[in-house]
Amino acid sequence: MSSPSRRTFNSVALTRLAQATALALAATLVGCQSTRQIDESESVRAHNSQARIKHKPVFVKAAPAEEQAPQDVWERMRQGFQLQDGIAVNPRIEQQRLWFASNPSFLEGAGDRGSLYIHYIVERLEERDMPLELALLPAIESAYNPMAYSRAHAVGLWQFIPSTGRYFNLRQTRFYDGRRDITASTNAALDYLTRLHDMFNGDWLLALAAYNAGEGTVSRAIERNERLGLPTDYWNLPLPQETRDYVPKLLALSQVVLTPQAYGVNLNPIANEPYFEVVEIKDRLDLSRVAALAEIDEDELFQLNPAFKKRMTVDGPQQLLVPTAKAQLLSASLSNMKPEELLSLQPKKAVFEAALAEASPDAVRNSRYRVKRGDNLGSIAKANKVSVSDLKRWNKLSGHGLKVGQTLVMQSAKPAASAVASNKQKSTQYKVKKGDSLYLVAKRFNVEMQHLKRWNPRSGQALKPGQTLTVYLPH
Repeated sequence: MSSPSRRTFNSVALTRLAQATALALAATLVGCQSTRQIDESESVRAHNSQARIKHKPVFVKAAPAEEQAPQDVWERMRQGFQLQDGIAVNPRIEQQRLWFASNPSFLEGAGDRGSLYIHYIVERLEERDMPLELALLPAIESAYNPMAYSRAHAVGLWQFIPSTGRYFNLRQTRFYDGRRDITASTNAALDYLTRLHDMFNGDWLLALAAYNAGEGTVSRAIERNERLGLPTDYWNLPLPQETRDYVPKLLALSQVVLTPQAYGVNLNPIANEPYFEVVEIKDRLDLSRVAALAEIDEDELFQLNPAFKKRMTVDGPQQLLVPTAKAQLLSASLSNMKPEELLSLQPKKAVFEAALAEASPDAVRNSRYRVKRGDNLGSIAKANKVSVSDLKRWNKLSGHGLKVGQTLVMQSAKPAASAVASNKQKSTQYKVKKGDSLYLVAKRFNVEMQHLKRWNPRSGQALKPGQTLTVYLPH
């Protein structure tokens, strides 16, 4: 796969070679002209004059044996773009490109959030020789927010719905959701895209459409067009509007990334090196305590390991993603700790039990009701906001007869710990004023700037007057 710089160089070399050939041909034609209009002495003088002229040679510079690796992962991504070839002027792409140019903060914010993950994704794509435009797919799907959750219950960077996640072995339990796991979900997404690419005969645009709408939807659209004698390429298929916009959106975004300055977008450089490393663990650990041990920002550690829903390593793989600069320190610390010292990194029993109760769909509290004269199952159920069938099931009643003084068991869901926590941590809305920045707003409310960015994933770096931010006040 040749890079744009190499293709440009070959074009220049061919141009210079053509110029040299034309010059030699011109000289030959001049020499072949009739000499009847000039005398012999003039011919000799012209010959001697030409002999003294030294034509400047045209050198075709050979391509360097090995190109230097880009320092910025954005540039590395550009060199691996494959979907732009053969894309002509297309109003559907232009419409999406106009939106990105009018909303530069979207890509800037997604790029900042994705700076933790993009290098890993680009490397996995290169290993499979897949188009590097696909590294921008999480920007379309989730704005590179691993906590993103859609109305269709899709989760994570790649927005897997529960059933598709399970199909690609992304485990989903009370404590762990593989759809949020950065490495597991990325490899599952690339497996899925590869499968779709093969299914649609190597057509990446159809594969992307199927990633959005499902392979059945795209296959039926192709069959319809075949019956009607219509073209069956992506651009001519009758697809849902979201899918009709989906592929142009990715192509437009990749064009903006190709030349961001032309669209007024400021992409912060991302070092072309791994942001995180895998550290093996053996015990159930509390992420807050691990972060303190390795001197890692707690929120950053959770952004790298968002699959652990309760911030404790339960039900997931026995590993953590850790910033490269801290990986060796944490690995050495864990291996040198005595068993009793490791206990200090485990979640407290009370915290674990509270998380277990919160996660359990069957977590209930029992209450009792003594039957009074005139009571019946219907009136008791209505008064306690439960169903008659539940009331009978809880008390193992076969009929509707009750006795005065009889005790009935009532069950109701326990209040979730997260609901209690959210009541304690009040949120407020702040309207951005002229001159505000994320730093100033965070300082005003005495919160961390990175937390403010996490609470407002679509805000971007450059705030606009009138924009509304959500702020969770410290308690």
